[in-house]
Amino acid sequence: MSANLQEVSNYLKAALASNFNDPKIIRKKLTDVKVILATRGLLAGTEEASTQDLVIAREILEVGALFSISQRDIPAFERYVAQLKSFYFDYNDELLESKYKFQVLGLNLLCLLSQSKLADFHMELELLPHNILHGSPFINHPVKLEQSLVEGHYNKIFDAKTEAPADSYAIFLESLLQTVRGDVALCMEKAFERISAKEAARMLQITTETELKNFSLKRGWQLQNDGYYYFKPEVKKIEDRVPADELAKLQIEYARELEMIV
Repeated sequence: MSANLQEVSNYLKAALASNFNDPKIIRKKLTDVKVILATRGLLAGTEEASTQDLVIAREILEVGALFSISQRDIPAFERYVAQLKSFYFDYNDELLESKYKFQVLGLNLLCLLSQSKLADFHMELELLPHNILHGSPFINHPVKLEQSLVEGHYNKIFDAKTEAPADSYAIFLESLLQTVRGDVALCMEKAFERISAKEAARMLQITTETELKNFSLKRGWQLQNDGYYYFKPEVKKIEDRVPADELAKLQIEYARELEMIV
């Protein structure tokens, strides 16, 4: 059985190295081999399983997780991570550490962060050794992002894509960026009655007119002939709902951070 599994694992690892250029075949391979793994009890791990079979099963699941990311199939990725946790933590002392372990776990952290599941994010962190939080770039990246979110340092979120430790992080960073832009836009809507298109693009870190136009349409902003976006009346600045000093402090701090990166 090990020989057959090893052959499939080698194929999948080669597919990973070539950026999954034949997704239909890879998807079928993964589906078929997971049936074999389940039949052999290797998805949950059994006492009868050999170390070699456990390592091969882990390799296959890791490729499956990364393949799911490449296909933007988040539910499938989450299922692979759930299965891999047994290999990463229950067999931590029996199996040599996988080179993809912290990339997968870091992606899982970023996935939770992009979904605003902060409680789950911190529960996952508790499973990791303290030295890994800062020692592994795959883990440290989402940890720093979470800290920036909590502190409101949105400019660091905008910069995060260029600092990602792997291309696979892009899908979750895009989702997180949209969430952050939504938060910044909400602050703008509450603080101002209108804003120039140029300033809106600057604060939202949007670089093209088309992207800004699409974003403004989703928010219901109206671009007038004077070059200003006017916000919907129900989210305009209201003194008794939004403290003026709090908004001023937020805008000043945000403007100061933007000055540092422009």
